[in-house]
Amino acid sequence: MKMKSKQFIKQYPYWVACLLLIVLVACYWGFWASDRYVSEAIVVLESPQIAPPELSFQSLMTGTGGNSGDMLLLRVYLLSVDMLRKADAALHLGEHYSQAGIDFFSQLSSANEPIEELHKYYLKRVSVELDDYAGVLRIKVTAFNPEIAQALVTFLLIEGEQHMNAMGQRLAEEQVQFLEKQVAKQVKQFDAARQDLIEYQNESGLVSPAGKVESLNAIVASLEGELAKSRAKKTALLSYQSQGSSEVQRVNAEINALTQQISQERLRMAQQSGGALNVLSFEYQRLELRAQFAQESYSGALMALENTRIEAARKLKQVSVLQSPTLPEYSVAPRRLYNTVVFAIIAFLAGLILQMLVLIIKDHKD
Repeated sequence: MKMKSKQFIKQYPYWVACLLLIVLVACYWGFWASDRYVSEAIVVLESPQIAPPELSFQSLMTGTGGNSGDMLLLRVYLLSVDMLRKADAALHLGEHYSQAGIDFFSQLSSANEPIEELHKYYLKRVSVELDDYAGVLRIKVTAFNPEIAQALVTFLLIEGEQHMNAMGQRLAEEQVQFLEKQVAKQVKQFDAARQDLIEYQNESGLVSPAGKVESLNAIVASLEGELAKSRAKKTALLSYQSQGSSEVQRVNAEINALTQQISQERLRMAQQSGGALNVLSFEYQRLELRAQFAQESYSGALMALENTRIEAARKLKQVSVLQSPTLPEYSVAPRRLYNTVVFAIIAFLAGLILQMLVLIIKDHKD
């Protein structure tokens, strides 16, 4: 019997090794591998303010409303070293995963492992996957205790929501502070422009030089109309009276008075001394436009500040839980029979391939 066994081992060493590995793996998965408990939660990241949906090709294809970017940021943070540090400090993950009784291949080497090694182990035990079509995050935590698994999922949800809110609030506060400085600057500019306009009105003695110019234009137009009537009357009188008649002389006096008055009024509007109304009107319009521009800038800054404050409220994120963190009632991992069968199939295939290669090599030698 022993001779037959030795002959079989010599003739089929690869199959013997294959069977031995299958037995060892079956013993590991069947008796040695520690039970693992999986807690799962399904969440969606929402804003308390209703925002108009963003239409894009990606949103039409995936069904999401443009919120996947925030979901990816949340996923990255949940799997980050910063989150690991907080979770380890709160739940003592290093002690849990390195406790006695856990099998060698699943156990963390030490509770005081470097953060790099602990993070690699953390990524093996924590899964955060984005369902891009449904727009939800599926958080799964594997632990060797059901309470720890549920506690870690709950901790991830709370810390993730706080981090997203803090990040959005910090950005909004920076924008609000910048706009508040701009509003204060615009207020000073508006007050200065308005004060310059008031001082100019006081110096010129006119509330509105432009209005005064329009009034003088109306007066000049009226005088020119009376002048035209007087000249027409003079022409009519000369048709039957002499140049020296008293009536013609009276009309000439009216024409001269009207001409002199029109010249004076025009001189008031445009004179060379520097105090002409056209110069005053131009300077007044410049100051008025400056004051109007400062007022519009101030109004625009106030509107932008209010819109930013509203946007800041919209940026607050809320983690809405679609499925609360579950408390496992039995271990769902490892899948002992499945893992053993899969390894056996792979081992048999590897042994078959190796045996065929050996036979091919022997045939070529012969």
